Amino acid sequence: MDYPNDQAPGAPVRSGIPEHGRIPKYYAVKAHISVLIEELGEGGLLPTERDLAVRYEVSRETVRQALRELLLEGRLRRQGRGTVVAGPKLEQPLSLASYTEGVRRQGRTPGRSLISLDRFPCSDALAAETGVERGEPVWHMERVLLADDERVGLESTYVSVARVPRLDADFDPDSSFYAYLHERLGIAFGDADERIETVLATPREALLIGTPPALPMLLIHRVSRDTAGRPLERVRTLFRGDRFSFSAHLLGNGG
Repeated sequence: MDYPNDQAPGAPVRSGIPEHGRIPKYYAVKAHISVLIEELGEGGLLPTERDLAVRYEVSRETVRQALRELLLEGRLRRQGRGTVVAGPKLEQPLSLASYTEGVRRQGRTPGRSLISLDRFPCSDALAAETGVERGEPVWHMERVLLADDERVGLESTYVSVARVPRLDADFDPDSSFYAYLHERLGIAFGDADERIETVLATPREALLIGTPPALPMLLIHRVSRDTAGRPLERVRTLFRGDRFSFSAHLLGNGG
């Protein structure tokens, strides 16, 4: 089986071929299916595993391994009993812009589905990040993130009850929390610290987001402060690794 020549800008170095030139059979199949994906375009229906195995003269298990990687990378998605070509990933900027703004900029409709909104006494660990005294009440709001009604993430927000006393009464959980703070309470974000890591979702998280537990997730921890430098919120957000990428604009220091 010939190996496709794919050296387009942005392609992996040497298309993933090891220096010794020997490549796993499944990876060669993956490369061929990648070409097929480009030909079919977004929403195109992929041939069945059996048809692909016959086309590339390999076993169905070899085809399954190639498809698993393409599904994890977000290039394919399951639809009913078939597999179709996925659309481009959502690109979220690493900035103080809200999730709502980031999704709308890409022509998608943002949304959220409330899982829970509770208040409880602040723990020691949370107090250090939110500026709330231990034992004082804090809100915990958990929401599923949506893009065109597709579940793409899970967000947990912790904020002081004293600063947002009527969160349970005045806030629409399907809307932007940042917009609510700014427009209803006059609170503006000043700066934030973020940390990103790759994790696997817990069984509960995977069920809420609607993904297999083995799907890699991008986890963002954020501690935000207002314009006076006071801690405002602590957020933990899981994004589907197959549906999201992140971007940042970097400036040199002139050195």
